[in-house]
Amino acid sequence: MSITHTPRMALAIPLGLMAGLGPLCIDLYLPALPQLANDLAVPTASAQLSLTAGLLGLGLGQLLFGPLSDKYGRNKPLLISLCILFLASIACAFAHTLPQLLTARLFQGLGGAGGAVLSRAVARDRFSGHELTRFFAMLMLVNGLAPILAPIIGGLLTSYMSWRGIFIVLAGITVVLIILAKTKIEESLVPEKRSQGSVFTAWKLLIDVVRHRPFMGFCLTQGFMMSGMFAYIGASPFVLQETYGLSPQSFSFCFALNGVGLILASQISSRLCPKFGEYAILRCGLVIAFIASSCLLISGLLHASLTTFLVALFFSIASNAIISTTASSLAMQSQGHRAGSASAVIGVTMFTLGSIAIPITGLGGSSALAMGATIFGCFMLAIVMFLFVAKKPVTNAKQH
Repeated sequence: MSITHTPRMALAIPLGLMAGLGPLCIDLYLPALPQLANDLAVPTASAQLSLTAGLLGLGLGQLLFGPLSDKYGRNKPLLISLCILFLASIACAFAHTLPQLLTARLFQGLGGAGGAVLSRAVARDRFSGHELTRFFAMLMLVNGLAPILAPIIGGLLTSYMSWRGIFIVLAGITVVLIILAKTKIEESLVPEKRSQGSVFTAWKLLIDVVRHRPFMGFCLTQGFMMSGMFAYIGASPFVLQETYGLSPQSFSFCFALNGVGLILASQISSRLCPKFGEYAILRCGLVIAFIASSCLLISGLLHASLTTFLVALFFSIASNAIISTTASSLAMQSQGHRAGSASAVIGVTMFTLGSIAIPITGLGGSSALAMGATIFGCFMLAIVMFLFVAKKPVTNAKQH
């Protein structure tokens, strides 16, 4: 399905903002993570568990809202998820112990999952083939502003408020998104195309999706790549601020620069896909990921300078955009009749693997070597999934 440029962009902006809820929940308070650890009197690895809890919630929420959206449509589950996000953000702000914070973060992730899973589902409702890849790249363009702006805003906010105030700000942002969802996002799944039967029937679609080997190959390729991204998200505040001595504001700008790399890589890859195909661009992205993560690992091992480390990190993170854009498109193109469930599987895979990767970087205290080794390991697993599980599509034109 294809629509004119203006409606496509008009749809991409609100959906990109909704998809950015996940990164926003994670990235906004990153500069205050060391402050949070000191305030709650917990070690680095324990503070990082707040990231893990959020990622687990984001993963579990995909399994909840994805199948429900296949049965009840996209808009109602989206509004429910945003209300959960608002209440959980308030709870995070008033948490006084680590268990309270972890519980609130779990529900915050659960609420944020609605925007992530439903943005992909709505895109698949509206587009297919190269058009779907282009739209995913457009979502990445809008969504990419979240990892750029969130840590910058978070770094500035830490100059005026504690980490608790940041969660209040997040609650306020959620209110704006609720209004946006009510007024700007139209229902894309008509009743006759929704899942029939009970709610449990909708969840059974998840089993069919998981059994589809080509889908799972691309899903796991993206999932392990994104787990490397989350390892970077969880460890970088400590590595760049404590090991390399950057201020929260300087860290935020370094983090934002990597966000710019994500946007540029996603847009370049989407432009090349019509000429070379998603599969070829995905393979090229994995080659870049291998080279860049190898350099990152060596930089950590040799205690390289900040500049050398940041260059290797930039290309490691940028490769993620190439792979996420193409792998998501290839995975979703084969799941048009169960887009919500397929999107849920992609999301839960990505966030579950990410929740595992983050604590690994904090074992024994976060270091440049630990972060580099974790990212390298995750990227290598992504390459293995691509080589041995994913299958090359015959032609993109034949995928619906």
